[in-house]
Amino acid sequence: MTEHMDWDAWAAAFDDEPDHGLRDPAVRGAWAERLRSWLPERGCDLLDLGCGTGSLSLLAAEQGHRVTGVDLSPAMVERARAKLAGRDAAFLVGDAAAPPVGEQRYDVVLVRHVLWTLPDPTRALRHWWGLLRPGGRLLLVEGVWGTVGPVGIPADRLTALLQPLGGHIRLERLSGDPLLWGRTVDDERYAVVATA
Repeated sequence: MTEHMDWDAWAAAFDDEPDHGLRDPAVRGAWAERLRSWLPERGCDLLDLGCGTGSLSLLAAEQGHRVTGVDLSPAMVERARAKLAGRDAAFLVGDAAAPPVGEQRYDVVLVRHVLWTLPDPTRALRHWWGLLRPGGRLLLVEGVWGTVGPVGIPADRLTALLQPLGGHIRLERLSGDPLLWGRTVDDERYAVVATA
């Protein structure tokens, strides 16, 4: 995993990316709509792993969910705390692969653009599955970025890694929705909702 110092350095400019900061109302609205379709209708306990500056945490909190965010970078966590001040949310500094939280505590574990950075994705997925209450959902937003030296995790590989956990898996392609990214993209971007 990248040392947190690198992510600390990124923290100040992290929200400048349209799909990170969600500053554009159209981009923000597109993510809010997707989250609404992926998350339970009633307020639930949601764990946002690799939460960054808390942009998705904020959307979830606005939809009535109780949020716990975890990020390796103290600078990111500081920004997330400021962004969600006064809301039903708590943020912890910790490793997304092994977050400092208890088992079977969450209705949703949300992880965006984190799995591909981890040295052992299979182990992380197994661990995250154990954090879910019965009937809970693992919501993964991932992709493959770049054409010259692509990085990321293809959808077929991720669904294969999830198969042994035995849940119901739903794959949603996101590349074709430029509103989510603030521009047109031609690489692979997707969400997987796995229900325990």
